[in-house]
Formats: sequence, structure tokens, C-alpha cells
Amino acid sequence: MNKKNLAINTEVTQFLDELAHPLRSEIDALRSIILSADTRLNENIKWNGPNYSIGGGDRITMKILPPTKIQLIFHRGAKVKEQPNARLIEDENHLLLWKENDRAIATFNTLESIETSKDALIKIIHDWILKSVS
Repeated sequence: MNKKNLAINTEVTQFLDELAHPLRSEIDALRSIILSADTRLNENIKWNGPNYSIGGGDRITMKILPPTKIQLIFHRGAKVKEQPNARLIEDENHLLLWKENDRAIATFNTLESIETSKDALIKIIHDWILKSVS
């Protein structure tokens, strides 16, 4: 993966540098995967972690505390929206823990688990953006 083509936000990198997180390699791997999955995503810091938005709407937030695991929260923004009748996307690989039909969590704590799930995660990100952006 060519990181030069990714929209890595230097403010996010600086925030993470100052944090000295024990799972920094995992965080960086997930950042690269997310940004490579859809080049329209913008990276910033929100809710004390990396956040990914498109068209001004937040869609994926990385929960990095407590420092024992990394969670990707898939959502449709901070404002409550009417719930869809079914889950927003299919998750054939069962990576997601569904909290609502429009909010799900993927949890990682090793680089190996991230690499093993990479293709499925890219599909989830792609599908999530497709279905959650209106």
C-alpha cells in the first residue's frame, strides 16, 4: 500500500505521537486500510481518536481507549437518525458487533487480526460508505 497516496492527516499523526499508544502499529495499519478503502474519506480527531468523514458526515470513528484494543465504530454521524428496518450492510465474515441497525463495532488487538481481516474490512468500509451516505 502506497502511503503517499493516502490522505493521512498530520494532526492525527501528531496526536497519536503524543499519546504513545501501545497499539500504535495496529492504529496505523487501520488508518491505512480505512483511507485506502475510499479515497473520499477525510481523517481528523474527534471523540479522542481518529475519525473518518465524507461530505461533512462522520462515518467511522476509531476508539483507542482503553489501550488494550482498537475499535472501529461504524455509524451515520452524531445526530440520531431513523433506524433502518434491517442492518445497513451485510457482514459475511462476522467482524461486526451490531449495536443498532445503523451502528456496528469491529474490534482488533493485534496486527495479525487486522491483516487476516483486511479484505473483509475493506469491503465493510466500502459498503458502509455506500449505504450510509445519502
